[in-house]
Order: sequence, then structure tokens, then C-alpha cells
Amino acid sequence: MNDVIINKVAESGIVTIDLATFYPKVETAVFDIKDYLFKGLILKEKDFREALKHTDWQQYNGKYIALINTADAIIPMWAYMLAVSHLQPFAKDIIFGSEKDLLQTLMLNNISNISANDYADKRIVIKGCGDVVLPEAAYAAITQKLRPVVKSLMYGEPCSTVPVYKATSVKAH
Repeated sequence: MNDVIINKVAESGIVTIDLATFYPKVETAVFDIKDYLFKGLILKEKDFREALKHTDWQQYNGKYIALINTADAIIPMWAYMLAVSHLQPFAKDIIFGSEKDLLQTLMLNNISNISANDYADKRIVIKGCGDVVLPEAAYAAITQKLRPVVKSLMYGEPCSTVPVYKATSVKAH
């Protein structure tokens, strides 16, 4: 009897995608409007404009910015616009929301930039475990991107997967 060990996973033609590779590896910063409020409650236009004028904007140079207000205060829409007008010459990009929202948006952009055709008619496994906690939205986005073109889509590890989608002979477009 021949005791040759055969790696069936390697021979299966399964392509594994690790969504962590799409996680943004960029410098980020948070610009919180609360830091510019009078007594943490009220935005005074004159004081806000003056404070913005004296802000060191270089600290945001080349970074992706999460613009947010974490105070329990009503902020007029123009205040966000004014903050962006000061940030924009320095920031790579500005997203309204938390740093978590910013990272999710950047990750979804990275996923949307892949060519689905590179995965056409292939058996794909979206890696299930890793060191980085990934947003659920990334799994939804990769599924939406790849489902129209792949032969099958699975979640997990090549040796133990959960089937998500299997193409039939007729694909809907």
C-alpha cells in the first residue's frame, strides 16, 4: 500500500481571499467638533471661526480624517462644512463619522476597487479567522462583488467551509 499524503485542498483549485488584506494601512486622525464648543455645549460662530483660524492644520497633513461630534450638542451643518474647508488642503480624505466608520469606508473602497473578473469561474473561500476584527460590511461587499462571476463562494478555511453561493448553469445579470 502506498502511504503518499495528498493535499486535497491544494489540488482543489480553491482561491482563498483574506479580507484583512483590504483593511486600510493608513494614518488616521479624528477631528472632533466637541473640542471647539463653549463649555462643551454650544457652538459660537465667532469663537469657532477664531479657533479654527488658530488650529495647527499640519497635524492632519496626509492623513485620513474622521470628522465627528461626540458632545451631546446640536451642531449647525455649516460648522461641519467649515471644518472640512480647513481640513481639506491637508487631509487625504475626510469622512463624517467615527474612526471606525472611516476605516470601514476605506476598506469598502478597497474592496470595490478589485476586479471581479480576476475571480471569474473560480471557487472562492473568504477567510473566516484572523488577527484583525473586520466589519461585517466587508463580508457583504465582497459577496456582492464576487457572486455574479464566481463558480462558488464559501466562508471559513479551505479545509472547513460554509457554502454561501454555488452557481447554476444559468447566471442572472
